[in-house]
Amino acid sequence: MSQPPDRLFAQPLEQVPDFVFNEDVVRVFPDMIKRSVPGYPTIVENLGVLAARFAQPNTALYDLGASLGAVTQALRRHVRVDGCRVIAVDNSAAMVERCQQYLNAQDSMFQELLPVEVVEADILNLALQPASVVAMNFTLQFIAPEQRLALLAQIRQALLPGGALILSEKLCFADDQQQQLLNELHLDFKRANGYSELEIAQKRSAIEHVMKPDTLQAHEQRLREAGFSKVVPWFQCLNFASLIALP
Repeated sequence: MSQPPDRLFAQPLEQVPDFVFNEDVVRVFPDMIKRSVPGYPTIVENLGVLAARFAQPNTALYDLGASLGAVTQALRRHVRVDGCRVIAVDNSAAMVERCQQYLNAQDSMFQELLPVEVVEADILNLALQPASVVAMNFTLQFIAPEQRLALLAQIRQALLPGGALILSEKLCFADDQQQQLLNELHLDFKRANGYSELEIAQKRSAIEHVMKPDTLQAHEQRLREAGFSKVVPWFQCLNFASLIALP
């Protein structure tokens, strides 16, 4: 499938609306996330590698906030455990439709992949089946802060012994100098990937009321409050990181 470039914020907007995962975003999302999130391809591919270690026979593997299914595809490429199935969940109808198209294309290129179900649903209202792996790749940051602990506690209850939650998030930092440096480096990353100052400014305005990042310490504390026994950061690139949380 063709992947058009992200030019959503290239022209001046009289009023910048809040960011939503609509048809316009879906159309350019692969280009947008690759040019906006440092380390994204590494995180996605290694989520499949990590999942292969924790996946257990006859269990569900969840991709919560699946967007276009990049993590789901990685899970299907790497996990070879009998009876596993992937459940990819997103609340955007446009994302779900395009995700299914991408997965159909994957099916046409590979054999003996894990079965997958794509579900349009709000993950806050989802009844989770017993799972050995739950992946949340840049999803929690879009959940209202006061609802995050309850969601993580629900995931912890669904996780089987020996399973894992793999959580990737943009970070903020309590130290002002660290925050400023990593923020500036992230802007440099975007500039190096061809985004103009106008695009950067308008995208920031669109997303600042929608995405609320936490510090690494806040993530670790909340995960422990949710019932996880161990939190292991396994990846960080600038202000983006991924953690393994063990039940």
